Order: sequence, then structure tokens, then C-alpha cells
Amino acid sequence: MSFIEPAGRQGTIDYRAPSHTPNDWLALAAGIEDDVAQYFMVSARCGCFMQAARSLNIRATVLRKQLAQLEARLQRSLFSFQGSALTLSREGQQLHAQLTVLAHERRLPVVEQPSIRLAVAESLLHDILGRDLISLLRRNASIRLEIISLDSELALQSVSADVVLWLTAGDSPLPGPTFTTGEPQRLAQLSYLPHIAKRYSRVTARPDSVDDLADFMLVQWQHDRQVDGFRPWNNLVEQRLAGVVKLQSYALMLDMIRCSACIGLLPAYMTRYDRSLVALPGLFSEPMQHQVWLAVNDETEDVAEVQMIAQLIRNTFAERREWFES
Repeated sequence: MSFIEPAGRQGTIDYRAPSHTPNDWLALAAGIEDDVAQYFMVSARCGCFMQAARSLNIRATVLRKQLAQLEARLQRSLFSFQGSALTLSREGQQLHAQLTVLAHERRLPVVEQPSIRLAVAESLLHDILGRDLISLLRRNASIRLEIISLDSELALQSVSADVVLWLTAGDSPLPGPTFTTGEPQRLAQLSYLPHIAKRYSRVTARPDSVDDLADFMLVQWQHDRQVDGFRPWNNLVEQRLAGVVKLQSYALMLDMIRCSACIGLLPAYMTRYDRSLVALPGLFSEPMQHQVWLAVNDETEDVAEVQMIAQLIRNTFAERREWFES
């Protein structure tokens, strides 16, 4: 309050409030840093601090701290919860409108993220890498990632990517990608065995020899027909006059094994990935194996996002190394 004694009224005191309008605090909006303004606007748009942090590629604790400091500076509560839903308070709506106007005036540039191309053997993408890629996207919603599934040697030879993860039948990384990469890194050796669903095969009735397979339907992923190292299995499938299903879809082949009493060739790690399946060792004397190789494009190997994807793959295989031990 101000104490003013007006002329002509000696001995009296006039109580008058300062001449501030209710929305004077909005004038401070022009001084809000661009990144803090973005934190507020993205949080308002997402209606969720966690989702906003993902979109901004920062930790949620950092976001909440910045917004708390903004509220303290403005001396206004900008957000409120209605049940579990995050909404803007009346003052938050006013600030949102003000920052929207300022954003148009400033024409703040949008930071473009580099587009990263990841090419992965389809079976590895489905069984091993998919879950960790989902976790990566949950943490970083601003990334631009194109995932290319490699379902044949031709696809591998024709693809152009920043990071490539592929399989070979021998100890060499060849045949590999045709673009120039750094030194390929071998991540694992995979052994392959026929598998069947446990519920369709009692222990005493499981096949002990190739001849015993005559009583079971076989299912084959068509990609495996191209693999020389799978010749024992491929020859068996080709000799079948009945009781065989050939599929283009790896995921559908898995469903057929799980749900249709079929036997199919799968990596030995599959019993760890899906405990409803059981391997059938000893049916073939000749081992069937693949090597897993990782390489990074020479032209983009220094890009931070490319390094992040490559390291995620290395970590995934390192964490699952027990899956690949024979």
C-alpha cells in the first residue's frame, strides 16, 4: 500500500494500491529463455511430464526442475492435475497464449534430427533387438530412425544403411553389405536346432531321429532355403511329399510352431526367448550355425546417434551372451 496525503485534505490519509494490472507478470514471458519456453510448451502439448521429457530427449527430473524454477520466477502455478491428467492452470493458459505469440514473432528454428538407417536380419530384430529398440524409443521420442528388415542375402547386398547387423554361415563376414564400412565385429555364434512346442510333445514321445520326424508336420521359413549351412534341414523339407508348410513370415513360422504342433528350425537360444518351446538336439549329425556381424557405415560413423545405435546393439548381445553359449 502507498500512503498519500492529497492536497486540500489536510489530516486525512488516502490508501491507494499500486497501479499494476492483473496480468503484468505476463510481461516477463519475453525474457524466458528459448529452451525453458520449449519445455513449457511441449509439456502443455503432451499433457504428461514423462512424455514431454522423452520428446525433448532430457530426463524428467531436469524438466520438472526447470518448470519449477519458471513457476518460482513468475510466482504463478502453471500446471494442475485433474485426477491423473496434467492440465494448464488459468495462468498457465495465459502464458501459453503469450508464448505462442512470441514464438511466431521470434520464428524459432526447429532442430532437425539426423535420419538414422538401421538394417537388421529379420530373426535378430524379432528375437533379440526389438525389445531394446522399443526401450530406446521410449527414452528418446525425438530420434529419426528407419529400421530395415533383412530377409534375404539379396536384401543385404542392396541395402544402404548407417548400421547393419547380419548373419553369415561361415567364419567370414562375407557376404556382407556392399557399402564401405569399418571393420565388421563378430557379436555371436548361433547354433540352430529343430524346435517344437512343449504342450504338443510329451518327453517320452519326442522324436529321437530324423525318421521319427515323419509323424510331425514341418514348417520352414523360406529365407532358410538360401542358407547352405542349413542343408541337412532343407534337404529333409524338400523330400517331404506331405506334411510341410513353407512361409515368408518369420513371426508366422514361430506361431505355427507354438500353436500347430509343427516342428521348425530355430536358433538354440529360442528356449530362453520363449520357454513354451523345446529344442530337439541329436537329430542331425552335422551342426547348423550362423555368425552375427555388426558394421557401421564409414561415412556416418562419427554421428552421435549412429554411435548410440551401434553401442545399443553391442550391449544387447553382451547382456545376452549366455543365450549363445553352446
